[in-house]
Amino acid sequence: MTHQENILALARKTILTESEAISNLANLLNDDFTSAVDIIYKASGRLIVTGIGKSAIIAQKIVATMNSTGTPSMFLHASEAIHGDLGMVQPGDVVICISKSGNSPEIKVLVPILKRFGNVLIGMTGNVTSFLAKGSDYVLDTTVATEACPLNLAPTSSTTAQLVMGDALAVCLMELRDFKSEDFAKYHPGGALGKKLLLRVKDMLENNHMPMVVPDAPIKKVIFEISEKRLGVTAVIENGKILGIITDGDIRRMLNDRDTFADLTAKDIMTKSPKMIQSSDMVVDAFNIMEDFSITQLVVADNGAYKGILHLHDILKEGIV
Repeated sequence: MTHQENILALARKTILTESEAISNLANLLNDDFTSAVDIIYKASGRLIVTGIGKSAIIAQKIVATMNSTGTPSMFLHASEAIHGDLGMVQPGDVVICISKSGNSPEIKVLVPILKRFGNVLIGMTGNVTSFLAKGSDYVLDTTVATEACPLNLAPTSSTTAQLVMGDALAVCLMELRDFKSEDFAKYHPGGALGKKLLLRVKDMLENNHMPMVVPDAPIKKVIFEISEKRLGVTAVIENGKILGIITDGDIRRMLNDRDTFADLTAKDIMTKSPKMIQSSDMVVDAFNIMEDFSITQLVVADNGAYKGILHLHDILKEGIV
């Protein structure tokens, strides 16, 4: 076997070992999992997730997932907890303690203290006969047959199992809370995701120049308006209402078809009944309309009142798609 083949074989073995561990995790779910979900859902306080070593890193990820999906959570490092940080645990909080062995020195100190506090303790462990398991109100079994590490020492399959168990809790809690994309957006206002779920058309019209001409405007005026406002289009407006639009493509086609345009006005070349969207609509919906009809501009109008032009380039600049 070549060096490259050996590397690929080891990588595949690692992935398959961990995938088998995760697959078996479904068989370890029991009534304690259901009770844990209900307890966290009904808790008057927050969810505190603690652990040490690699389990502490997994705990941080679970906390991040919970916070972003509607379950207020905090991370508590097990070693720091017994040196003062236990003050963050308040009545009504539910505690998840993560430990593969369930018998580490820090866990043995922490568990009795948490029990004296009176908080519900959920143990997530790969050893259901451990000190942590015996001291917990509910146990989430994350036992794995073997680590993916060839020495069966480095936490690999076990930490992956912890991570997946945390995701299972989070997804069940999302379902109980009827957590929707709009709720998700509230916790993710930044970046493309937040913009996709939150940004409305009116939010992109602040600096819009609102190109417009009257129906009897000469073509020279139309060309000037399109060029000056630099949106590649102008609306044709009469008494505040939209009669149609003229794009730079319309201008090009007119020039190809005619030798002179001195006798033409805006209403002669405009496209009637253009595609429109309301200012309160989502920008992502505007993008979908542009994509469906292969256009790059949309007229924005509320009850027929002209509000501006939304251009595809502006949407792309925001990084929504």
